[in-house]
Amino acid sequence: MQVLTSYDVSSLVIDKLCDLAKGRNVAVACFYFDFAARKEQSPAKVLGALLKQVVRGMEKVPREIVQAYEDQKKVLGGRRLELAEIVKMLQMTSSEKPTFICIDALDECVPGNQAKLLDSLNQVLQKSPGTRIFVTGRPQIRPEIGRRLAGKVTSLSICPKRDDIIRYLHVRLGEDTNPDAMDNSLEADILKKIPDDISAMYV
Repeated sequence: MQVLTSYDVSSLVIDKLCDLAKGRNVAVACFYFDFAARKEQSPAKVLGALLKQVVRGMEKVPREIVQAYEDQKKVLGGRRLELAEIVKMLQMTSSEKPTFICIDALDECVPGNQAKLLDSLNQVLQKSPGTRIFVTGRPQIRPEIGRRLAGKVTSLSICPKRDDIIRYLHVRLGEDTNPDAMDNSLEADILKKIPDDISAMYV
């Protein structure tokens, strides 16, 4: 029995989108948030990574983007593009062809950055209504997504059934290499408490 994480769900969605995009003028870009690196994963870096993926799949890079990067190199010591500049470039590239943006574990993003990122994505959607955004995260991010992307969201809660959790725990407990370390009482407590504590894992 396999238990899927939000990363697994995102990977399945991205793989499917990439398969569908083959041979078509469609862009697929993805970003996976990592709690350990959350302070470094600013909105500018996230959208910059997405922009690079979209541009990489283009036959010809728009002149405006080439010029922006050339201008950036001329600044003493180099300069990163500002968030507003990246948003403008994403608006331009995503409006030229269907674009799918996938973001995994948005709940791992720093709250302040999360709001800026969603506002930036909303700006992209305003200029490129054909763009589709797929986001996973724990249920607590749903209100923020609803506020920042008002009227543009369909959410789906994914939660394992209690019977599935119990079956999974039975399998894992049966694989224990040191069965003497657990008595029947402890096993019964595990089989009762863990399923009771499980809630919707991501949306």
